[in-house]
Amino acid sequence: MAVNGDVALLERARDVLRRAPVIDGHNDVLWELRTKVGYDLDRFDLAEDRPELMTDVARIRAGGLGGQFWSVYVPSDLPGDTAVTATLEQIDALHAMVERYPDTFVLARTADDVDGAAADGRVASMVGVEGGQSIGASLGALRMLARMGAGYMTLTHNDNTRWADSATDEPEHGGLTRFGEEVVREMNRLNVLVDLSHVSADTMRHALDVSESPVIFSHSSAKALSGVPRNVPDDVLERVRDAGGVVMVTFVPMFLVPAGAEMAAEYVSAAARIREEHADDEAAMKAAMDTWWEEHEQPPAHLTDVADHVDHVREVTGVDAIGIGSDFDGTRSMPEGLEDVSKYPDLFAELLRRGYAEEDLAKIARGNVLRVMRENERIAERLRRERPPSLAHIDDVVDPDAAPEEEQDTV
Repeated sequence: MAVNGDVALLERARDVLRRAPVIDGHNDVLWELRTKVGYDLDRFDLAEDRPELMTDVARIRAGGLGGQFWSVYVPSDLPGDTAVTATLEQIDALHAMVERYPDTFVLARTADDVDGAAADGRVASMVGVEGGQSIGASLGALRMLARMGAGYMTLTHNDNTRWADSATDEPEHGGLTRFGEEVVREMNRLNVLVDLSHVSADTMRHALDVSESPVIFSHSSAKALSGVPRNVPDDVLERVRDAGGVVMVTFVPMFLVPAGAEMAAEYVSAAARIREEHADDEAAMKAAMDTWWEEHEQPPAHLTDVADHVDHVREVTGVDAIGIGSDFDGTRSMPEGLEDVSKYPDLFAELLRRGYAEEDLAKIARGNVLRVMRENERIAERLRRERPPSLAHIDDVVDPDAAPEEEQDTV
């Protein structure tokens, strides 16, 4: 349905996206494929209509999607280093999806790769590592993920890592630890975008202090409009602007409307209680969390709420710091009018209705994130000439304010 029934605006939006196909910062369909069918695309063919998902090939084509950071998310509370193994399985699944649909998808790592995919009429498919748990506190693992094509890494997910504070966990580190600073510096050297979605506001600011490259928020919105901890405060928006970064506005209803802050607080409290009650039973923990979500619908939202967040980010940062990070298939519901990947043109039609110029929409759709990718590539090339890979180990990098550990005998 066209915005306010204006078919002409919708056609203009589609024309913009034909010339500047959307690069989306976050889509979780790989996790859905893992949990539903164990990645078996014979059982769950994305070339067919998939109404149980928000993503399939036909709707990707209808939506004008030209580039996607596919999240290789794994839960942030997995024990030990199992998150590393699970992340490798997610990356393997992405490769399988690209190979299964070569006319639709192509792997991409650089900005030039993304432009080449658009010229071929295919979706540039990039790896988005959602959470520092995926490297198991190892810079060597980070380097291997970079070799496998990791385009960004979100520093945390819902839980703190040993080296960075999450937005939805009790603060432990006051932002980044010294090892966390080393992670950010190594990401700069490896051309892995520093993604600050999910991290605490202190971690956002700390990472901006450390990073030599522009940062991104792969799927976050404005805290001034919805006070959830996951959203970006105005002072951080200003710093992202000054550093040449980009905030990819998300569609998650809870992150869009004021009622979302109350629900987010309820979720954090419930998650802590459920984990304590089922600490030794992962299946029971998952079932209890599923039940909680079934009993708590996200607050209603509309595509105009997403446009309001785009407006707010533009007011603080200007248009050059805005992108799109939907989180399709990463949440149970989406705003009215943005139900699936076919709906990007409807959002851009609303922005046209609000007076955005077509050249600014092209920046929001892809130009801004491509600029950030190219700048990260340029800086990474310089840093690799200037310094070798970091050999820091988390147990050897001591924070200056940390209490000294007592020596222990070894036998």
